[in-house]
Formats: sequence, structure tokens, C-alpha cells
Amino acid sequence: MVILRFFLSNTLNKKNMLETTWHTLLEQAQSLHVSEIWAVILTSVYVWLAARGQAWCWVFGNIGCAFWAYASFNLYDLWVDALLQVFYIVMGFWGLYRWLYGGQQADELPVTTLPFGQHLRLGLAGLVLTLLFGYFFDEYTPAAATYLDSFTTVFAVIATWLVVQKKLESWLYWIVVDALYVFIYARQGALLFALLLFVWTVFAVFGYFRWREAWKQRKPV
Repeated sequence: MVILRFFLSNTLNKKNMLETTWHTLLEQAQSLHVSEIWAVILTSVYVWLAARGQAWCWVFGNIGCAFWAYASFNLYDLWVDALLQVFYIVMGFWGLYRWLYGGQQADELPVTTLPFGQHLRLGLAGLVLTLLFGYFFDEYTPAAATYLDSFTTVFAVIATWLVVQKKLESWLYWIVVDALYVFIYARQGALLFALLLFVWTVFAVFGYFRWREAWKQRKPV
């Protein structure tokens, strides 16, 4: 009898938790501004097409980042995030050009790898910047998860640069960054964005294996 009560209680608790999570997701989805909806859709298309190695992913990414910059600046006064989106747009134009004409014969850029030493230098530089930004935001702003947020931002920039260069390991960076973003958003109660970043993590895993196969065969994705 005790075991049965425990089982029923545990089942009800799980059901209530699922219902609460579902209602929270619906409320957050309904509260999105139209610019945020388009930002989510277009950037998700970008990630999926990038994972498949389609050069025109950058067009969707740029438009999505423009919507995201608008929302960050006009809806939330997040100037730094808006500037970050502008940076991504610049990288998007560069990425489109590199992917289309970055090959040895000014043709499509192939997937390549980065030597371990360069990864080590990128990692050390990223950690130093993480500590600097984390300290600044921890001391002078009311921001939450300052060091973790700084880490994900810095390494997201590094990962984007690696994607522009069509480096296979870029997806490993994104897997780590997106997984950490899932944790950050979930802890802050932003379940909708946590779900979105979980989907992007899955896309990143797919992208890694898709690009690895292309790298092994030494042909465009």
C-alpha cells in the first residue's frame, strides 16, 4: 500500500510538473513580439541549413539577426546584445562570400579542420575574455549568471568565426555553447528559449556528423 501511494503521488507530481511546463511554454510563446517570432524562425532555418552546408543559410541568418537586434534594442534595451547581432550580420556577409568563393579555385569552400595548437590558443584567449567580461558584468551590472553568460557569448563568437571558415570543429563549440544556453535559460525560467536552444544543440550534433562525412570524402557538404 505504501509503495502504491508513493507511485501514485510520484505520477501526479510528474503530471502536474508537465502541465505547468506546458502552460509556461504557451504563455511565453503567446507573449513573443512579432519580431521575436521571425527572429526565432529565421535563425532556426539558418542553423539547419548551415548544418547541411548550404551557403544561403547566411541570408536567413542575417535577416533573423536583424529581427533579433530590433527586438533587443527596442523591446528590452539590450544594447550589447543588439550590437552582437550586428556583428553576426557582418559575419554573415563574410560567411556567404567565403562559402561560395573561398575555395582554392575561387569556388565552394570545403570543410577543413583546425590544428590542435590553434584550438588551444583560441580556448585560452576565450577564457581570458570570459574572465574579463565576467568580472566587469559581475561588478558593475545586475546581470545574472555573469561568468557563464560571458563564456557562452565569447565562445559563440569564436564558433561563428569557425563556421565562416567551415571548420569541422565549429560544431563541437556550438554543442557546448548551446547546451550551456539551455541551462542558463531554463534556470532563468525562459523555458521557450531553453527548448529552442535544445533544438539547436540537436542541429549542431547533426551538423558535426554531416560535415565530418564531407571532410572524410574531401568534398563540399
